[in-house]
Amino acid sequence: MCPSIQRGYRSVISSESEARELVAGLCGPDSIARFELLIDHLRVENRRQNLVSTASLDSVWQRHIADSVQLLRHVSRETAVDLWLDLGTGAGFPGLAIAIARPDWNVRLVESRKRRVEWLAAMVAALDLRQCRIEGKRLELVDPFPASVISARAFAPLPKLLDLSRRFSTDHTLWLLPKGRSAGHEVSELPRQLRRMFHVEPSLTDPESGIVVGRAKEAKPA
Repeated sequence: MCPSIQRGYRSVISSESEARELVAGLCGPDSIARFELLIDHLRVENRRQNLVSTASLDSVWQRHIADSVQLLRHVSRETAVDLWLDLGTGAGFPGLAIAIARPDWNVRLVESRKRRVEWLAAMVAALDLRQCRIEGKRLELVDPFPASVISARAFAPLPKLLDLSRRFSTDHTLWLLPKGRSAGHEVSELPRQLRRMFHVEPSLTDPESGIVVGRAKEAKPA
């Protein structure tokens, strides 16, 4: 891992080469080859099912890979990640990307759509991600377990997301929630007790997007 990129990279990425550079700085050397394989499979599978917008494939490193991996910048080196839980994983972002970036971490992907589940299972096998497990059901039906980190991209409005996910949080759980352009608004709409416990960090892949960051201990409703 390159500390200068992990902590010091503040400019918004404007090209595929910059996105790839960011990913390379945050991941191990084997991860780049795995990401390239994932992208190859994604392009093929996207012709069969609409995993991501076709237009976004022209900037796949920026729109999907770097957009996911940048979440690692908010996980301190002191944080013990026993299990990373990703909600509504869909095509694999950010959860599958995190599993590629950190193949030694336990990563759990929650996705209820059958064809998406099949795609994720195929990628976990093809990429040899032995620590990655898929929960192919609605989140409400998943048995609770403690998560070190909870992530979600385009899963649900913030209040609903917090309510559905609190069964998986502990006093130390870190929430990393890419929310696009709605990040600030969604935080401002939370009840005061919750609102003061979350903040928005700027995205490195879109100047108008944000990432909602918070700690579960203080995020739990009274």
